Amino acid sequence: MSADKLRPLLIVEDDPALQKQLRWAFDGYETLTASDRESALVQVRRHQPAVVTMDLGLPPDESSVSEGFKLLEQILEAAPDTKVIVLTGQNDRANALRAVGLGAYDFFSKPFEVDMLGLTINRAFHLYDLQQENSRLQQMQQPDVLSGLVTRDPELLKVCRTIEKVAVSDATVLLLGESGTGKELLARAVHDSSSRRGERFVAINCAAIPDNLLESELFGYEKGAFTGAAKTTPGKIESANHGTLMLDEIGDLPHSLQAKLLRFLQERVIERLGGRSEIPIDIRIVCATHQDLRNLIKEGRFREDLYYRLAEIVVNVPPLRARQGDAALLAHAFVRRFSAEQKRGAMVLREDAVRAIEAHTWPGNVRELENCVKRAVIMADGNQITREDIGLETPDVGEAAALDLRQSRDDAEKRVVIAALGRVDGNVVKAAELLGVSRPTLYDLMHRFGLK
Repeated sequence: MSADKLRPLLIVEDDPALQKQLRWAFDGYETLTASDRESALVQVRRHQPAVVTMDLGLPPDESSVSEGFKLLEQILEAAPDTKVIVLTGQNDRANALRAVGLGAYDFFSKPFEVDMLGLTINRAFHLYDLQQENSRLQQMQQPDVLSGLVTRDPELLKVCRTIEKVAVSDATVLLLGESGTGKELLARAVHDSSSRRGERFVAINCAAIPDNLLESELFGYEKGAFTGAAKTTPGKIESANHGTLMLDEIGDLPHSLQAKLLRFLQERVIERLGGRSEIPIDIRIVCATHQDLRNLIKEGRFREDLYYRLAEIVVNVPPLRARQGDAALLAHAFVRRFSAEQKRGAMVLREDAVRAIEAHTWPGNVRELENCVKRAVIMADGNQITREDIGLETPDVGEAAALDLRQSRDDAEKRVVIAALGRVDGNVVKAAELLGVSRPTLYDLMHRFGLK
């Protein structure tokens, strides 16, 4: 919103004289008016005012408050953050309290002092602004346990907030995403954010262990259960007791073991191979896979009942190519990390290398990018990493990666700013130059989008 644009204030009042008086008193706002419930709702949907003043007695029955309360409920349903100030008749405290109970911000009894109402409207706008700012900051904030996750992508930040919410429960979490997207990092975050954080986090890759060994790895075995079983050995499930067990690549779990895992999830007891006693287990399960489990179900390769046991909370992890600006941002972070590890001094990515990284689709996701940067840090001759050092076969990215903020619409500005900050490793001066705007303008945009 530009500095000279007045903020909308909706006045819902069926008395023309009082409506005119309020419009005159609050000419510092863009005063919108409505005389009945339907026209008020139209104004709310069209202009989305932060503050509304409304009379409870509205047509067609001004002597009743039914229309007013219905409007109050509909406004708060359509725009929950809107601050509604209710105007009631004198000695009508019961309805005033009912309105506040339904979510109204404040109430005034008629006749009222315009100055006092004006102060309340100012406070309502101020509170609305603070809440919107807090919401923006929360949307861009990562949980502490995910402080090692480098991202500015809104979708991945939503995933972070989901992880933070579900971690406090014991619900089974299913992480879906391509290989290399960081599913194990998120699984560890679930554990570290939960009440089980002081216990063990145990991970097992179901695709990395031969089928004939996986059952003993998961459930353990008694001495003499099979040739070579020289001693009783607890399995991964038992060793994670009271903690968290991550079953990676759950889509590769053999069909013969799916029934046994389902029974464990239902009963929370296991039997070791060769054993006859049931062992109670208290663990949190987090699963991950790059496969489409629903397709596996259709093909008869995955049990549908097991899927619904595992999919209490499903989290879709976006691939790196869908994370706006993150490839360059991560590349800069990896250069700093690996140059320190390899004792190469202060190394930087040259512009052509950054553009090549942005243009690549990264089918191996973050893991591929990490390996690529590590190799480049080791092999680069000087302290500048070039496109040749990165070794990516990419098309001409000069035009494809160009950023022009002025040609972007409002819904694209955020993506462009994030991409620019990622390309220049968070340097605001360089980002402003890249976008063709002044630093104050970029700071305003960053503040508006909740970008630190």
